[in-house]
Amino acid sequence: MDLLPDSAALPIVPYIRESDFAVRPAYYFPFRKLLDYLFIYIRKGELHVVADGTSHRFEEGQFCLLQPGTVHDLRADGANETPFAHMDIFYEPQREKSFPTRPGQLDLASFAHLMQPRLNDFDGIAIPVLLQPQKPHLYRHLLLEMVESWQDRDPLSKLKAQAAATRLVHLVLQDHAHPAASKPGRPQLDWIPSYFSFHLADPLDIEELARRAHLSTSRFRAVFRERFGLPPHRYLMELRLEHARELLAGSDHTASQIADYCGFSSLSHFHHAFRARMGASPGAYREQSRKAGPPE
Repeated sequence: MDLLPDSAALPIVPYIRESDFAVRPAYYFPFRKLLDYLFIYIRKGELHVVADGTSHRFEEGQFCLLQPGTVHDLRADGANETPFAHMDIFYEPQREKSFPTRPGQLDLASFAHLMQPRLNDFDGIAIPVLLQPQKPHLYRHLLLEMVESWQDRDPLSKLKAQAAATRLVHLVLQDHAHPAASKPGRPQLDWIPSYFSFHLADPLDIEELARRAHLSTSRFRAVFRERFGLPPHRYLMELRLEHARELLAGSDHTASQIADYCGFSSLSHFHHAFRARMGASPGAYREQSRKAGPPE
C-alpha cells in the first residue's frame, strides 16, 4: 500500500485481536490506554467517548477509530449495538503477545514494545476519532463482514476477516490522508530487486520501469543510481552475472544454457562479460568452484 511514506519499513498486515457485535444494555468502560487500534461502528443507540480529554458523541451509523496510545473511556446510556474490532494495522512479529488493555490500565511502560505505530504520526495523515467516510455503506459492509467472519475462527473465515480489515484500512487512509501523503518525497523503488530477478532474461525497458515508478526516464535513472549505486543496465548485469556464478558452481547446465537463462544475447557475450567481471572464463570458474567444494 503506497499511502504511507514508510510503508516499506512498516508493512500493513491487519491482525484482528478481538472482535464482537457487542449487543449490550447501558454500560460504562473506565479509562484505559490502548496498545492497538479500536474500530467501533454504532449500529444501534448512542456511544459517548472521551478520547485524550476530548468528548465525542456518536450516533447510529457513525464510526469511531481510537489509535494506539489513546487514553479513553466508553459510555452508553441505553441499549446499544456497537460492533468493534481490536486490531493491529502494522505487522508486528510479537502480535500474539499483545492484548486489549483492561479498565484502569494507563501505565503501559512495560508493554511499550508491543504498541502499534499511530497513523496520525505519519506526515500528511490526520484521522479523526469520528471517521468521515466517503462511502459509509462500504465501511459498514466491511466492518460487519470482518466481525462476522472472525467469529467463525476457522482458517478460511479468518482469512476473509483479514481481507475485509485490509480493505477497511485502505478506505480509511484514502478518505483521511492528505494527497501529499500518497506521494512521498523519496520515490519508493523497493520492488526493483524482485522485478529485475523475475525479468532477469528479458531486455531492459527503462521507459516501462520509469512508468511503473511514476517518474520521467531521466529522473528514474538518477533516483535508481542514488538508491542502488549503479545505473539500471549495470545493476541488471550484476544480477545476471551473480546468477551465472550460482549456476556454474551448483548445476550441470551447459554454458550455452546458462547464457540463455541469464539473459545474455549470445554465448560469446556471456563469455566476454563473465571474464571481464570475474577474471576467468565460465569454464575455468566452474572448475575452480568444484575443486574448492561447497562452503563450510
